[in-house]
Amino acid sequence: MIKLIIYFFQSLIIYLLFSIGRILGIKISRNFFSYLFLFFGPIFKSNKIIDKNLKIFSRYSSLEKKKIVKDMWKNYGMTFIEYIFLDQFLKNNFRITFKGEEYLNEVYKSKKPVIFVSGHFANFELMSMEINKKNIQLATIYRPLNNIFLNPFMEFLRKKYVCPNQIKKGLNGVREAIKYLKKGCSIALMIDQRVSEGEKITFFGESAFTTTLPAQLSLKFGLNIIPVFIERTKQNDFYLEFQEPIKSNEFKDKIRLTEVLNKKLEKMILRKPHQWIWTHNRWK
Repeated sequence: MIKLIIYFFQSLIIYLLFSIGRILGIKISRNFFSYLFLFFGPIFKSNKIIDKNLKIFSRYSSLEKKKIVKDMWKNYGMTFIEYIFLDQFLKNNFRITFKGEEYLNEVYKSKKPVIFVSGHFANFELMSMEINKKNIQLATIYRPLNNIFLNPFMEFLRKKYVCPNQIKKGLNGVREAIKYLKKGCSIALMIDQRVSEGEKITFFGESAFTTTLPAQLSLKFGLNIIPVFIERTKQNDFYLEFQEPIKSNEFKDKIRLTEVLNKKLEKMILRKPHQWIWTHNRWK
């Protein structure tokens, strides 16, 4: 009961912030919410988790780590308020530079589904949105919010502006994903969060529970996997990179394929560490 009350008031605050953001407009809102999250973020999310995660990265000095955390919170704030402006992203009101668009064209022409994988970089919702804009049949796997008062609205935004085919993470979600694949739909999902039902796979030299779902689907249905990197530029435009497909016929083992995906993810994080969300308890 207490948790429900907390969720209720949290949702009221977030709806109020969304309303304020819409009134201010995206340019002012991005600046305002980047500093709002920079100030309040550490109060609501434990710095211990962030510090523990960053300890794995001995290559960075203390000053560099502080800069990474600062920029992460600012990006987090901008991504948060951009949810209320997803309709403008859908209308192409913001510039997005592409690389590897030929891989998308091949998927469209062949009509054979693939698996798109990425992590929580920049505004990660743009991956599925832009794939959907290219008229590629797509279903995306997501984790519902714990807050039952806020989750329906977020699901509404995702279905209306990002991708109409949304699959809730979990066992039923796996069955649903298979149904979509059999209909010719590609699948998109994030692979950077800890999943208790996953396998312990090396990630930056440490064992971490990792989803093997992309590997399992790839091997079972003979599907290629396309890693996707997303970056927010200094002008608050976006760079979206579709990387060379990882061919399913080159692997026979889900663990080995998942290890390769983790390596791809590592390279993405090292490219723009300040645009990855470090608040996830990845190495628990």
